[in-house]
Amino acid sequence: MSRWEELTGGTSGQDYAARFTALAGSGKDVHGEARLCAALVPAGARVLDAGCGTGRVMIRLAELGYDCVGVDRDASMLAVAQQEAPGLPWFHADLAGFDPGPLGIAAEFDLVVAAGNVFPLLASGTEATVLKRLASVLRPGGLIVAGFGLDEAHLPVPPSITLREYDHCCTAAGLSFVDRFATWDADPYDGGGYAVSVHRR
Repeated sequence: MSRWEELTGGTSGQDYAARFTALAGSGKDVHGEARLCAALVPAGARVLDAGCGTGRVMIRLAELGYDCVGVDRDASMLAVAQQEAPGLPWFHADLAGFDPGPLGIAAEFDLVVAAGNVFPLLASGTEATVLKRLASVLRPGGLIVAGFGLDEAHLPVPPSITLREYDHCCTAAGLSFVDRFATWDADPYDGGGYAVSVHRR
């Protein structure tokens, strides 16, 4: 069981979506992740939203002209995504065992995005496996961008992976470091409790 399932019971899709709807309604910008993705790869690029949740990031990227696929293991989150954008490809799958072939997904992506604290919320001990799976679906030169909290102030669960450990897992998966930011708005990373990391295959 993932830390996310331990936290939510796999039933929080509607509540999660409502929270971001309220944030957007209050005037808060909720599209920083999609903007950074759009700065990394041109419109038309193939994007895998790994841990897509309710689809907020992927739906925005599709609106911007990206060829997107969303994968998540939380059926309650995917149900919201499918309701919001029934024409987009959403898949119920565990990232630790993600294999695009049997799902009918062409394997080579230009970008993998893992937003929403995906890595700290994985099942314990699967982080390296997930990175290998995600790296394997990138085309040569493709990018993975992942943003997650590093301390209790930025996470709903106790911290589980450091940046050093994450970078080590990336190296083991054949990925090289490109850049790191403190936010999805690409503010310089200052050693704080949240980081957005970019690696290349």
